[in-house]
Amino acid sequence: MGRFKFFAVFGFVFFVGFASAQNKYAVHYKYKPQENFSLENSNEFLTEKSIQRRANQGIALDSLDLPVSEKYIAEISALTESVLYHVNWLNASLVIGNEEEILQISNLNFVEKVILVEPNLNNGRKLINKIKKGVDFNVNFFARKNRSANNLYDFQNELLGIPEMHNLGFYGEGITIAVFDAGFPDVEIIPGFSDLVAQNRIVGKKDFVDLDNVNVFSKNQHGTNVLSVIASNKPGELVAGAFGSNYILCITENTGSEFRIEEYNWVKAASYADSLGVDIINSSLGYLDFDDSNMDYSAEDLDGQTAVVTLGATIAAQKGILVVTSAGNYGSLGQSSLTAPADAQGILAIGATTSTSVRASFSSQGPTSDGRIKPDLSTLGQGVYIYRRPKIEVSQANGTSFSAPQIAALAAGLWQAKPELTKDELIELLKQSGTQSEDPDNLLGYGIPNFSRAYFGEVLNVENPQSENFSWRIYPNPNDGRILYADFGQELQAKIKVYQTNGTLIFEQDLERSSNQIAFEIETSQLKSGLYIVEMQSGREIRRTKLIKR
Repeated sequence: MGRFKFFAVFGFVFFVGFASAQNKYAVHYKYKPQENFSLENSNEFLTEKSIQRRANQGIALDSLDLPVSEKYIAEISALTESVLYHVNWLNASLVIGNEEEILQISNLNFVEKVILVEPNLNNGRKLINKIKKGVDFNVNFFARKNRSANNLYDFQNELLGIPEMHNLGFYGEGITIAVFDAGFPDVEIIPGFSDLVAQNRIVGKKDFVDLDNVNVFSKNQHGTNVLSVIASNKPGELVAGAFGSNYILCITENTGSEFRIEEYNWVKAASYADSLGVDIINSSLGYLDFDDSNMDYSAEDLDGQTAVVTLGATIAAQKGILVVTSAGNYGSLGQSSLTAPADAQGILAIGATTSTSVRASFSSQGPTSDGRIKPDLSTLGQGVYIYRRPKIEVSQANGTSFSAPQIAALAAGLWQAKPELTKDELIELLKQSGTQSEDPDNLLGYGIPNFSRAYFGEVLNVENPQSENFSWRIYPNPNDGRILYADFGQELQAKIKVYQTNGTLIFEQDLERSSNQIAFEIETSQLKSGLYIVEMQSGREIRRTKLIKR
């Protein structure tokens, strides 16, 4: 995930032990012949939810959905020490082998290319210089008394309109979110995840780094930190936006080293999550530089078409999955400091802001090398409240790792509220709700999105232009009494309808007046405090406006 990703800002050197295993390679195939599978029997390798997601968005199945050829698997298995896994979307297999074995595989007529993804040094130990360039685990503690809000986490939620989303009953229910990270220790015992665990809403979990590890509730705590700002539900301690969603937890990141294999782990995890019917992938990971400098990406490579993980994110997007990823923590390098897969098209790359809603200094900047604006959106990434070990308590941390999952949670609630949206329509709605929607830039993208602006935007945009020949106004507005007056047209009869902002009709009434020189009177004592939409009709004339009841 980029060695800059989730440690405090300091440098250190340590040794990583290597066994006598051989190098790891990605074997890419030219073709994808099938003997036992076809797109017509897709239910044999995809769940109904996965198939339905495509159908809902008008996305056809294609050859990328098909498994890697069993015939190819058999042939390379006979030539190499070990086959790790297969990546359908890339039409590739990950293998362990020596030079002689890999040469034989390379010469097979159906093999397109073989790429070294993780070397093994036979001297038994490798010195890795881990100079951490990021700040995700630059954790600071703040006393509760320093916060004026009722809860420590209120500010980060209010920024995105999460309280309004929850008040309307949208918690991400029915949405499946996959989280790709380095480990999820203590998730099964942290109070904020108790409902998630008890209700069996972790619908998938897999370690793609150590394939024999069946316990994803282990390893590096970064995944737990990230999950806490999407899924936690412990009022007074930490409440996140999408605590009602289902989750798939995938370990794709090896914190002990940094090689291209982690990109293949990511794409393999994305294909796995897709097969289970995932709706949203949160990836607080980014790739730019590696322990083998020959694997490094340059700024020019961040073009949406080069990095392996970017190709995987793009495919996920084409399958109707919303990928939400951190823009990166390389902001100090200036323009075009993104990390892959933030450069992918059809996804959301998320930047970080301070509490004053300006770009956090560490947050990576766009544009992509082909000139597209990035990040797409931003939110609080400096001083975010998360669950953190070893005491399993709520404290603050910095990083785009913690801004991305907040947007993922917002997207889940909004998608629950508007299930008819396609992934691309959801992205557009979120962008248009951003604080910089009319003037996006490469610092914050379209700005900070907000549930109310996204959900109510069309409903609240109901003001009608005044006409010289048509009288229309309601008053007093805001209304703090029992009577609302309406100047409306020339007719003596009219009909009024009052709606909640979610479109629910509260009441309707036929109105009469003795003269068109006086206003209609409407009883409003039945309305509670809040925002409403008033619609009046007289003859062919219809007018709508907002009403605030105090």
